[in-house]
Order: sequence, then structure tokens, then C-alpha cells
Amino acid sequence: MYPSFDLTGKIAVITGASMGIGYGLTKALAHAGATVVAAARNQIQLQQLCEEIRQEGGNAFAVSLDVTNVSQIESVMNQIAQEHGRIDILVNNAGLGDNHPATEVTEADWDRMMDVNLKGLFFCCQSAGKIMLEQGYGRIVNMSSQASVVGIRDHAVYCTTKGGVNQLTRVLALEWSARGVNVNAVGPTFTYTPGTAERLDNPQYLQSVLKRIPAEKVASIKDVAGAVIYLASPASDMVTGSILMVDGGWTAQ
Repeated sequence: MYPSFDLTGKIAVITGASMGIGYGLTKALAHAGATVVAAARNQIQLQQLCEEIRQEGGNAFAVSLDVTNVSQIESVMNQIAQEHGRIDILVNNAGLGDNHPATEVTEADWDRMMDVNLKGLFFCCQSAGKIMLEQGYGRIVNMSSQASVVGIRDHAVYCTTKGGVNQLTRVLALEWSARGVNVNAVGPTFTYTPGTAERLDNPQYLQSVLKRIPAEKVASIKDVAGAVIYLASPASDMVTGSILMVDGGWTAQ
């Protein structure tokens, strides 16, 4: 028997799909055969994404979702399950990143990032997880970060949220894996996207990043997508509660 990375026939929900890594992950999962449900607040960008996927021969649908609205999360997940018959894969990609010296973090800064990166992610897991547990199958992939296991200056809140994502991933794996629902996380390093281009196109800033990455390069969305597809696919049946680092060796030091 050979491992299968084929997602044909699977229903995959991707949060934060309207831009950056989420946009690329949605296209990658569709290319792997999944019917993708792209979830985010920006419907204009989601419709453009879904049209691109359809033109490439894939199946894609857009839903409006604000992950800071817990009641909306449950309603949207139930709606997806009703319309598509099930939810097989959830990729919790919605997230915020910001940098402040710890002495300058405000309560609003703290709450804003916690609400999206950790609270919203948990309730997406909970709502989709209930559906997956009932059907006896599911794959949840949480987007973590290298900042979940190493400290990064001026990122006190971000590092805290991503550390929480790792612990949440482990606990849900313990509770749900025996019932067919595997829960894992992916921890990327700096990843080149339209949103990070302004910083990473700055040679001085790029060098400050590369000197901490043994592979001497930043990640691409394709690199992150490869890890997500693996954890979403039958090839990872015995993988649960793991944090798969896509960091070029940053955290190996």
C-alpha cells in the first residue's frame, strides 16, 4: 500500500481564505481534489478566488465568516454541513500578526489578537469538530507559527496566542482522535506573501530574517500548503497532536 495525498471528494473549509496564505491554501486544496469552502469577511476577494478555482477545474464556494462572532461560527459550520453533506477538513488559517514592545501592548491589542488567533480558532474547532465526531471522520489543521515554540522580540501577544494554539491542538487530539478526528498544526517561518512582501523585499530586513533560518530562505505559500495537504490527507492517518514546523530549521537551534 502507498500513501495517498488525494483529497478528491472531501469537503474542506478554510478560514481567513481571502488573502495571503489562506488564499493560496484554498487553491492548493482544490488542486488536490477537495471541494473547498472559502470563509472570510471579504466577499469580493472570496468570489474572485472561487472563480479562479473554477476556471482551473476545481470546486469552490464562498461563505461570509467573522471568526470573532462565536454564534456565527456555529451557524456557518452547520450551514456548510447541511449544504455539502459533511465537513471533512477544517483549516484554521484566520489570524492576526502585530508587533509591539511588551511595555506598549494595550488591552485592545491583547483582546483583538486573542479573539481571532485563539478564541475564534477554538470555536471553529468546536463547531466543525462536533460535525466531524458525529460522522466519525475529520481532519483539523490549525495554523500555528515558529513563534509558538521560540520567543520573538516585540511579539508577546502573538507568541502567546500561537503557543496556545499548540496546546489546544494537543488537547483536542487527545479527546477526538479515537473517534476518527485528527487534530494537528502547522508552524511556518516567515512566509512570502503579498502582505509580507513590503518587509521581505527590503534587503536589510530580509538578511535579519535569513541569518536565523538554517535553510537560508523564507517559506513560500507552496511550502506551507504541502504540509497542510499532508495533514489533511489519508497519508497522515497516524499523525495527530503534532506541530509540523515549516521553518527551514529555525526552531532546531
